[in-house]
Amino acid sequence: MDDPSTRPWLADWRRRVAELYAEVRVVWPDHPDRAWERWRTEREGLYRHHPQSPVQPAERDGFRALHWPYDDRLAVEARMEPAAAAPAHAGLAAFPPLAPVEAPATRSAPLAPLSLPNSGGEALAFDRLGTVTLSLPGGDWTLGLFWLRGYAGGLFLPLGDATNGAETYGAGRYLLDTAKGADLGGDPSRSTLIVDLNFAFQPSCAFDPRWACPLAPPENRVTMRVEAGERLR
Repeated sequence: MDDPSTRPWLADWRRRVAELYAEVRVVWPDHPDRAWERWRTEREGLYRHHPQSPVQPAERDGFRALHWPYDDRLAVEARMEPAAAAPAHAGLAAFPPLAPVEAPATRSAPLAPLSLPNSGGEALAFDRLGTVTLSLPGGDWTLGLFWLRGYAGGLFLPLGDATNGAETYGAGRYLLDTAKGADLGGDPSRSTLIVDLNFAFQPSCAFDPRWACPLAPPENRVTMRVEAGERLR
């Protein structure tokens, strides 16, 4: 993964994922199940055939993506609450902030970034934007919403649940990762995001530990089983 010759393929992977989610955003409002089926089949093709697939090469030919059936009750337009309005969560205290970057004299000093749990040695810097509230069968969930400071930046919404370590990756899955193109849309004027748990996917490190992935912090872990989205078994 440090070989510069692989970088164009990595760019191609991200391009294909972004194009796939662009298709999904067009179809999803009227036919979410059809959008999900397109997402499911295209991602399986990328896992099996793309040079930047996180699935190890020896396992790609026989790889088949596993998913729970689509459940339209698990798709919501979630409201975002900014960090100033969201209560601090003790769970993040376990991950001390990185040193703040010195700002020019003409600007106010930025907040120190957070270091979320990570599967590898490299810590990525995030800002805590606030929370999103998902109104789902059985009650409302409130999850932390983060912004990746590195490369292109982007919204990051991870999720941990009671399927982790059994049917899904032990450290959780991703709902949104807009830096990688995984974006179901939303309405900034109304401070909402589309969050569909049927599109929950495994981080790359679930397939190969050489990948370093940011993971769900304690505040983004729920005690129930989320039987939706990608599964490993």
